[in-house]
Amino acid sequence: MRTQIMSLLFVVSLGAAAQDTYPWEEYLREVMTAEDAESSAWEEVYDQLCELSLHPFDINTATRSQLEDLPFLSAQQIEEIVEYLYRYGPMKSKGELLMIRSLDEPSRQLLSSVCYVGEPARPAFPSVKEIARYGHHELMATARVPFEEKNEDYLGSSLRHWMRYQFNYGSYVKLGLLGANDAGEPFFANRNRWGYDYYAFYLQLKGLGRLESLCLGHYRVTMGMGLVMNSQSGFGKVAMLQSLGRSQTTLRAHSSRTDNYLQGAAATLRLTDHLSFTGFFSYRSQDATLNRNGTAATILSSSYHRTQGEMDKKHNLEALKTGGSLIYTYRGLHVDLNTLYAHLSRRLQPNTALLYRQHYPQGRDFFNTSLSYGYASRRLSLNGETAIDRSGHLATINSFSLLLGDAWSLMALQRFYSFRYASLDAQSYCSGGRTQNESGIYIGLTWKPSPHLELMAYTDYAYYAWARYRVSQSSYAWDHLLQGTFHHRRWTFFARYRLQQQQRDNDSKTTLLSLTSHRFRLSAEYKVAGGFSSLSQLDGCYLPQEQHAWGRVVTQRFSFQHRWLTLHLGISYYHTDSYASRVYLYENAPLYTYSVMQLYGEGFRYWLMARAAIGRRLTLSTKASDTGLDLQVRWKI
Repeated sequence: MRTQIMSLLFVVSLGAAAQDTYPWEEYLREVMTAEDAESSAWEEVYDQLCELSLHPFDINTATRSQLEDLPFLSAQQIEEIVEYLYRYGPMKSKGELLMIRSLDEPSRQLLSSVCYVGEPARPAFPSVKEIARYGHHELMATARVPFEEKNEDYLGSSLRHWMRYQFNYGSYVKLGLLGANDAGEPFFANRNRWGYDYYAFYLQLKGLGRLESLCLGHYRVTMGMGLVMNSQSGFGKVAMLQSLGRSQTTLRAHSSRTDNYLQGAAATLRLTDHLSFTGFFSYRSQDATLNRNGTAATILSSSYHRTQGEMDKKHNLEALKTGGSLIYTYRGLHVDLNTLYAHLSRRLQPNTALLYRQHYPQGRDFFNTSLSYGYASRRLSLNGETAIDRSGHLATINSFSLLLGDAWSLMALQRFYSFRYASLDAQSYCSGGRTQNESGIYIGLTWKPSPHLELMAYTDYAYYAWARYRVSQSSYAWDHLLQGTFHHRRWTFFARYRLQQQQRDNDSKTTLLSLTSHRFRLSAEYKVAGGFSSLSQLDGCYLPQEQHAWGRVVTQRFSFQHRWLTLHLGISYYHTDSYASRVYLYENAPLYTYSVMQLYGEGFRYWLMARAAIGRRLTLSTKASDTGLDLQVRWKI
């Protein structure tokens, strides 16, 4: 039956009238590691890149904050783009991006895919009549039909579905409404009597004179390097090396289905040519596990409400959050003062009987403030942030990056997060999963000996002063990676090796065991000028302390693109000795459908995806696999 469905989709797609492939999908495949695949923050990165590809911005009117919102640009690249536009005026074509020397070929292709070259003269904010007449309406609906049997504990159907309406007028106006249900969540039933389990409304206006940006409804705020607040996205260690550890203060509408958002109002106001202020106010409900005395044991972010147990945790907590960032910029220099106050309707009281939770955030009121700072030129970038909580506990992170000619780049990053530092919204660079109880140093190097070859390596040492999960005393972790990419004509060869060392309690908790994991990836891709490409990939994992467990997966993927049609076909064979040696695969999927597969045991994984544009307004996307069927319709009015 499943094979018949895949064959039918292939035939139907040939009769349709698809979009180009997206360069950022290759970017994700190269920078994402197994550790990143398990992080929900990467789903936010994925949604952000989907949004940018569908709604590109005008490079000639882009502000520094818009460029900082792009995860693949470094501080040096942003600074050189801003300087180029200031010195030479608006670009005439994307070909001028070749004049930005710090932009390498992958970064240039990625930037070209999410921007366009608009009119040289920047118009004033359009009238309401002009917005209504020339704005674009868009309706998108997606459903996933699973092939496996429904879980008996589910309150609703196994069908996962969501819809979104969005209105855009250039980069000036974005208005949308999103409704979503995960598999198993009730629809127009139980506590979801208004239909979907999750709703999001958002409105963002840009370019209103000194009011640079205004957000209403759901939105995200990122300040500095994330020690006070980062509701945008957390990047992995390879991506960190590519963006060279830059800091940013950004504000944007939240148009995805992830739970990491604020709700209320936020604005960025340009006070002078060099001084701006971003302020926000948020009040929203959050899921929480409650203690018997009515306090909150944990604040949840999974947003699943499939079973009665999960539904009982829905919206048990109200959170008020307000704060802002005062930002001074002068050429490549920036200094930001950031503050955040949070008040919870219930006292947060984690189970401190567990040693590793003794210093988790506790109470009803939280206050954090920080000073973030940085300087960027074409060759040099310095960034940092130092923060304290209401009790004066310290957290600091500082990075240094240097471009040594066109072939070498060096980056070093230092962080110290006190095990007593308490913040509900901090999300910065770390190895242990929390912006708390960690100090360490990261050193990364990129070498491009020729236009065809790029070598990248990093080493990252982390020390944990307090106990952690499954570690009852001070411990350390060490992570090393070596990666190479070679392009020659139509061939691309990729190799990665990663060695991780960490400590864990023995069974009696009397001493620490040193655990080592080895992960690697080898791939070869061949592209034909007519739009055909073939990718062969081998991923592996070896855990010597886990009874010498091995995990491996061999993947063959074919892609075809011809004007209106894009097809992707993949098949993988995987074999792992245990769950600990599981492997991960990123797969193409309909837009806003993040697809990273976690594979363990033994078996085959196969899938077929087709994307087709019928005329200029209607786009159909389908993906069929051995686990389910995804259908997506996008209609532009």
